[in-house]
Amino acid sequence: MNDRLRFLKTVKPFDILPDDVLLSVADLLLEVRYDKETLIYHQDVTKMRGVDIIVQGEYEAFFYDSDQNKKVIDHHGPGYCYGGASVLLNRKRSLRTVIAKKGTLVYSLPRRDFKDLCQAYEEFFHFFTAQFGKRMMDDEYVHYVKRPVTLEPNYIASEQLYSRKIESIEHRDIVSCDSETPIFEVARLMAEQKVSCLFVTDEQEQIIGFVTDITLRDNVVARKADVYAPIRYVMDNPIVSISTQAYVYEAILLMFHTKTRYLLLKENGSYIGFISRNKLLSEQAQSPFLFIQSVKLARSVYELKKKWEKVPEIVTQLLTRGVKAEIVNQVVTTIADTITLNVIEGVINEVGDPPAKFVFMVLGSEGRKEQTLKTDQDNAIIYEDKANEQRELVREYFLNFARMVSDRLNMIGFSYCTGGFMASNHKWTHSLSHWKRNYESWISLSVPETVIKFSTFFDCRYVYGEEAIMDELKAFLDQELQKPLEKLFFHMANNALQYEPPLTFLKNIRTFTVGSQQVFDIKKAMTPIVDLVRVHALRNRIFKTNTGERLEALKNKGVFTETEYNELIQSYYYLMSLRLKKQATQIMDDKVAPDNLIDIGSLTKIEQGTLKEIFKTIKNFQSYIKVEFTNNIFG
Repeated sequence: MNDRLRFLKTVKPFDILPDDVLLSVADLLLEVRYDKETLIYHQDVTKMRGVDIIVQGEYEAFFYDSDQNKKVIDHHGPGYCYGGASVLLNRKRSLRTVIAKKGTLVYSLPRRDFKDLCQAYEEFFHFFTAQFGKRMMDDEYVHYVKRPVTLEPNYIASEQLYSRKIESIEHRDIVSCDSETPIFEVARLMAEQKVSCLFVTDEQEQIIGFVTDITLRDNVVARKADVYAPIRYVMDNPIVSISTQAYVYEAILLMFHTKTRYLLLKENGSYIGFISRNKLLSEQAQSPFLFIQSVKLARSVYELKKKWEKVPEIVTQLLTRGVKAEIVNQVVTTIADTITLNVIEGVINEVGDPPAKFVFMVLGSEGRKEQTLKTDQDNAIIYEDKANEQRELVREYFLNFARMVSDRLNMIGFSYCTGGFMASNHKWTHSLSHWKRNYESWISLSVPETVIKFSTFFDCRYVYGEEAIMDELKAFLDQELQKPLEKLFFHMANNALQYEPPLTFLKNIRTFTVGSQQVFDIKKAMTPIVDLVRVHALRNRIFKTNTGERLEALKNKGVFTETEYNELIQSYYYLMSLRLKKQATQIMDDKVAPDNLIDIGSLTKIEQGTLKEIFKTIKNFQSYIKVEFTNNIFG
């Protein structure tokens, strides 16, 4: 008995129990021996009789995928307690498959006695929920825990879409010609080679443009161009390429963002072929990308409104199939961008071509490509500087243009911004020189009000127009950010500290009452991550707008360790997944407008445990940022 007692004092979380309780526990333990390679538990099938404390030997715990391959493999040795989360949080069934890898001895504590300990000692209970919460921040682990027993064909198709790389798709060889080749020769070559896209090279044999059937129709036939003229006069560009190691969904999203129909494939620094959008889409009959194509082809505001109303269903399907929240964000954002592009092009067709080059940019969550289903408009316009006599004319055009775009987006379902951050607001439609003065003023003044504006407009992203204008603004910002800006960073860091994760002193989730529900605001809970990542990105002059992309760039620069990166990105996208699910359910099932309030009573113990761990993680990072940027540990 004394041997058991001494052993239990070395095992977490039994080591926190009083000695007299441990003595009783030692008396309850059953000795069980397993031979090498014995299958002990089968994931989500075997009912746990209790929890196992390994005394000698080793457990191998893992998930089987649909092809019976082992996934998320862990090895546990003496002193490890297996089964606590399974008993408490998974209907008493083993979360994972377990095999004895050696001759193994375990002490088994009966399920009823284990649950009595959990009820009597809160810290003992929280050890298991916290441990599980940490594991649920691992996307791969979550995928198998939540994997449906019966896999539908569209689930498998979805899995392939989000795990399949471009290298697995059959591509076409590059057919090219010199830039001086006559137009008619190019058409003949395309017919001979049976290709709908031919690439154009310069004297150094570098690809500088391309020609498609549409190029010949629009730039040659429609304009009655001289077919003996060199192809360089009518070719299209720019060239868009992607690595063969990229994922299929990334290639499709890139095509929609750049509006190209063909991608050059790059491997080891060289082009090896090309692939068409039709080829990719034809292999994705169950994917949301065919839906995006239908949005692109919509011909009225009413039709676009109907398309947007279908997005919650797409979000629900993707999340149910285990697709990561960051990919769902990208899909929603791409649909929203496609709708915006459709609206912009429709307005230009009505009012005529703009009198100056311009950029229509989006801000905030849409700028970060983190759009949810509760969304309003955040956008602005930058146009090129014009001579004095043209300024009023140019400004009048763009303000009228912005008003029409904003009104139509509102009709579709993108409500007006209550804060007025819209291009239709005269404050946010200006020339490039005026925008430079805006940013310069916000940075130099650096008070809380201007810092909020700067933060909003730092999360800006090009959607339509002359991208070179956006590039010039970013180059200007890059220069400004090289100046001493401690005051700016101080106030931005303070913004990241304004929203406290809803965690009480006793590490429970803090809620407030709405009707009969106890809720917390999940958007506010996510805000500290967005803010603290943004301030680090600014200090390191990283101009990526997406929180996940910023985090990866910061990790690559050594600002965050691999562990810190994983903690933050898994926390952020777990919260995003919960937020998207809630909003989709409100729209589809409850038939109400979505919000950001999560009813704590609607969450499982698994979800509550995971949230507590996430909020602890956010609090820890807030402590770091308080010291690093504000030099104030206590205030």
